[in-house]
Amino acid sequence: MNVTKTGQVVGAAVVSHHPGLMQCEEFRVLQGAGSDSDLISGYARLREKIAQAAPDVVMIFDSHWFTTGYHLADGGQRYSGSYISDEMPWYLHGVPYDYLGHPELAALIETVSRERGGYNRAISHPDLGRQYATINLVKHLRLEQAGLPVVTVSSCQNCDWPHFLDSGSTIGEAIRRSGLRVVLLASGALSHKFNPIDWKPNHPRIFHEANVSRPENIESDKGAIELFRQGRHGEVIERWDDEYRRLPWEAFGAHYLQMVGAMGGRDCRARGEPLSAYENARGTGNIHIWFDVLGAHDVQGALA
Repeated sequence: MNVTKTGQVVGAAVVSHHPGLMQCEEFRVLQGAGSDSDLISGYARLREKIAQAAPDVVMIFDSHWFTTGYHLADGGQRYSGSYISDEMPWYLHGVPYDYLGHPELAALIETVSRERGGYNRAISHPDLGRQYATINLVKHLRLEQAGLPVVTVSSCQNCDWPHFLDSGSTIGEAIRRSGLRVVLLASGALSHKFNPIDWKPNHPRIFHEANVSRPENIESDKGAIELFRQGRHGEVIERWDDEYRRLPWEAFGAHYLQMVGAMGGRDCRARGEPLSAYENARGTGNIHIWFDVLGAHDVQGALA
């Protein structure tokens, strides 16, 4: 069977989705001591990167869609409705959404996984709920208006980090066989330790990094950001057990690990470009970082 295709990952990013970004601008500016979160401007920068990459599909690794037993890929043709968060329904509610899926790509992920004896499966159910780690990006990145199909991938909660790399590798092969141009978005924070409910801010600008839960988390997050800048994903993975798994990152890093697994895992050299400031959200460390996947491939090809 000939499965050779020309599909490729044409861009990737770690992207914050924190719900405070869905508050109105007036409230965000108030919380920001006179200026908005830079993550909002960062979304505009990311929209430009996605437009330049000209993908056929956007894949979102959702750090809030927890599954058990399988890494799931949304296989629906279209998703529409009104979103309400069960976590924060007092303000994150009544968010309309209407965007396309890509059933063929989701099904191909399952096909490749079954060939490999893996744990990726496609699911299509009209009543399956959405998570804001997907919806917030769909809205802020204006994927509906762009008409871009979205495939969401879950975070399987009874996995260890090598399973997420394997899931990403399967997804990368499915993308290759698909013939599609795909942008990967790892939707979630870096360190993910919340401040207590009665915590008092260390800095009047709520988004300021001084309000991240622990100094050691700030130091570790910034170390990871620097490794991303240099394209040293192999070193990030080498440090996983001793550092990032212990902080921990949101969803224990499922979003990042699957994304980087699809880009070659330890061999990935894609350099990261921060598209926002590093910011606090209830103690968690948030940033948008774009990875120049095609540039990394060009460099590797020149060195081969």
